[in-house]
Amino acid sequence: VQLQASGGGLVQAGGSLRLSCAASGFTFDDYAIGWFRQAPGKEREGVSCISNLDGSLYYAGSAKGRFTISSDIAKNTVYLRMNSLKPEDTGVYYCAAERQVCSIGTSYYNGMDYWGKGTLVTVSS
Repeated sequence: VQLQASGGGLVQAGGSLRLSCAASGFTFDDYAIGWFRQAPGKEREGVSCISNLDGSLYYAGSAKGRFTISSDIAKNTVYLRMNSLKPEDTGVYYCAAERQVCSIGTSYYNGMDYWGKGTLVTVSS
């Protein structure tokens, strides 16, 4: 199993980035893919998620209206388009997979099945 996040970088506040998460080694169609971030000195938090099984979506409050998650099943890749970036969006962004649907942000969230290495996003003010 492999999840490879890419697309991070340094961007000015107000700018945009698109992160990619390329997956392999499991049945992509049966899984939900989530994006998490960890800012310096803070706990990791869920940012967004998409289920390849039923198309359901999740966005954290901080991401709503600015971030868009999408999935290309033919390429086994999930994207996170981030617009209007703020310095508080700075952190290491990870993608992760869980079976079927997104449980991030729900009371029954019990962790992800697979994790990838992160990609660093730095937003300068």
